[in-house]
Amino acid sequence: MKFPVSLWAGGISLLALAGCATSQPGETKPADGNSVTNREAGRNKVLVEYRSALTALHRGELGEAKRLLDDALLSIGGIGADDKNAKQARRYFSSEDKKNFRGEPYERVMAYYYRGILYWMDGETDNARACFRSAQIQDGDTENKEYSSDYVLLDYLDGFASAKLAADGSDAFKRAQTVAKTATLPPYNTKANVLFFVDYGAGPLKYASGQYGEELRFRNQNSAARSATILVNGQSIPAIPYDDLFFQATTRGGRVMDHILANKAVFKSTTSGVGDAALISGAILGTTQQGRHSSADEIGLGLAAFGLISKIVSSATTPAADTRSWDNLPQYLSFASATLPPGQHVAKIQFNDAQGRALPSLTKTVTINIPAGSRDSVIYVSDKSSNS
Repeated sequence: MKFPVSLWAGGISLLALAGCATSQPGETKPADGNSVTNREAGRNKVLVEYRSALTALHRGELGEAKRLLDDALLSIGGIGADDKNAKQARRYFSSEDKKNFRGEPYERVMAYYYRGILYWMDGETDNARACFRSAQIQDGDTENKEYSSDYVLLDYLDGFASAKLAADGSDAFKRAQTVAKTATLPPYNTKANVLFFVDYGAGPLKYASGQYGEELRFRNQNSAARSATILVNGQSIPAIPYDDLFFQATTRGGRVMDHILANKAVFKSTTSGVGDAALISGAILGTTQQGRHSSADEIGLGLAAFGLISKIVSSATTPAADTRSWDNLPQYLSFASATLPPGQHVAKIQFNDAQGRALPSLTKTVTINIPAGSRDSVIYVSDKSSNS
């Protein structure tokens, strides 16, 4: 008995496509933020470096944070179109989480943002500014020019760093104020010698929805801390939430969006539907011919075989979205500056709830040593910091 050539050809083509699916042996799942990343290999390396760098920053381990961020930034600058795992993930038979992790735009932005803070701590204001500008590129659409970065602090800090370097930061300030909308940004005070970078709350988490888990969405964790107040040298300085990472994760240029890996989902549903139709048609033809060995018999068997192959191909298609998350990020980003006389000062950073009430369990205390001279003292504090 001979099956129709066209049916066999279609089935062989589908099986050839299925053969493109390859396993990734020996891959290591992401560990927690305390992982030692020089022992981490494969597709999750950058993710673990992100997490570990921020944990180090929370602990005040600045050298370790710099090392990890430098390596992560080198990787995300080099991973792209030529990355084999990324190419594999774009095929129908590989899931998105098979690619080397780079992160969504808001995650890549935060890697540059934290590295910029660390550069400013080291007195390298020009490198800090370069990081804030690089972060803006990560958030913008440089290819299609459909939207630009809309982080308040990236523009504001770009301009502040320029002002500190005796350059003109007014354009960056105007952009920041436009994005800030109702919040009034403080004018640049180039004489301010203490810069406070404060963040708080729990950042967005990813999850998948849709029939095949092909839709990448984000969950807001409803953070308790919604603002902060810095108490130092008799001053009470507000540190309001200029940027919200949940907003950044779920919008592009202010427009609400969700990522949908539609092509894979359509391919899966199409091949499954074709398989169902072919199996049913083949069964009907086979039943009506009752084993007469006619051409209709052959077509029926061929349809059944093609339908079975289509169902196998459909089951091999993996359109699931990549839900790996930099899961120790904050939700809110704040910044404030102050002018303090040389000497030692104790500052309290008080975190407040949505009604402005203090959350005493989150209060952090830091000691600031102001040297005589022009170098800025840069303080990073999170509600997750080890300071007590």
